[in-house]
Amino acid sequence: MNPTLVARRSFVLTLGLLTATAALTIDMSLPAIPAMVRSLATDLPKGQLIVGAFMLGMACGQIPAGLFSDRLGRLPVLYAGMSVFALAAIVAALAQSIDVMLAARFVQGFGGASAVVLSRAIVRDISSGKDAAKLMSLMTMIFTVAPVVAPSIGALLVAQWGWRAPFAVIAGGGMLMLIGIRSNLVETRTPDADGHPLRQLQRSFAEFFRHRQSIFGLLLIVVPPAGFMSIIAVSAALVVEIYGFSVQTYGLIFACAGLSILAGSIVNRILVPRIEIVPLIRIGIAMMAVASLQLLLVAWISAAPFAWVWGCVCLFFFAVPIVLSNAMVLALDPLPRIAGVASSIIGTIQNVIGASGAILGATIYNGTLRNAVMIIGGAGIVMLLIFLLRPLICGGPLVHHPEELARD
Repeated sequence: MNPTLVARRSFVLTLGLLTATAALTIDMSLPAIPAMVRSLATDLPKGQLIVGAFMLGMACGQIPAGLFSDRLGRLPVLYAGMSVFALAAIVAALAQSIDVMLAARFVQGFGGASAVVLSRAIVRDISSGKDAAKLMSLMTMIFTVAPVVAPSIGALLVAQWGWRAPFAVIAGGGMLMLIGIRSNLVETRTPDADGHPLRQLQRSFAEFFRHRQSIFGLLLIVVPPAGFMSIIAVSAALVVEIYGFSVQTYGLIFACAGLSILAGSIVNRILVPRIEIVPLIRIGIAMMAVASLQLLLVAWISAAPFAWVWGCVCLFFFAVPIVLSNAMVLALDPLPRIAGVASSIIGTIQNVIGASGAILGATIYNGTLRNAVMIIGGAGIVMLLIFLLRPLICGGPLVHHPEELARD
């Protein structure tokens, strides 16, 4: 582990904020959806696609970001990606039609993919094993402030200045991140332009899928976003339309889910030095399964008190950082030489499934509680099945290479 970099608070804070780019962009814009739908003369299902469009852009941008960061270094790709993110955010803030809005959100996601991919790759560049888990957990704690504050800020901005205000603030945040990258980060990767980019990408893919541990970690990482993105996509409609809360109250209610993620991150941070990675993942998956079984029951009876429904959602969210941050370390540990591409493979599949969950959730939503919670209910059960099948997917001891760091 590189103690000099980890000891710099500005370095870790910037990595955490880069990790939070997607969550901030999505969560701050959620309260604007009802007013945006009316202003752009569209319907709620299409308006809610701004979540899925952004996630699809993230999915498409991650492989290029990972590959070229392995070839050219982390910082040049971060500068390019966040510049695209900021410019597309400006277009979204000025959009006069839903089609322009969706296109801008896609491009915004494409550029923002570099932030998410490379923040994780940088962690693997400088650490491994429990050291990486500790750093990833600390970044996750910073990241989880976003879901806590972003919806409330977005709701306040909408109430004071209209639905375009959150999108303008997101654009300004992208510009500030460019300054943060310049001021606080250093290059952690020695460039490695190993032949033609496509051949290098092919070799990196083969290396990733050669490791069963990486495949097991990948499976654990990519399923939960289908659940939590589906509920995020319809959360405004669920809270405002089904249960009758105001838009301002919605921001506070959604912040409860964000606080649950923050609490899970803090608990994970405490437990990482005391419990091995796989048992810790088991604890998180057990909580997900408990929440999901109850939500499937709610979907079956299609009626439930709001406190019960949102309590189960918050329990699922509480378990997310426990599972995802440790599974990420599990997946990246065997792959120090291709951390950029490995992170992008995970992120791409994660975002495709997350975007699919968001789009499917928005598409099937018909004003009923059943359709709002059924996807997140199913996600937890799938996670439980994957973990139970671990002996078949990834038997034997865990692999990590603490001696192989990109920069000491």
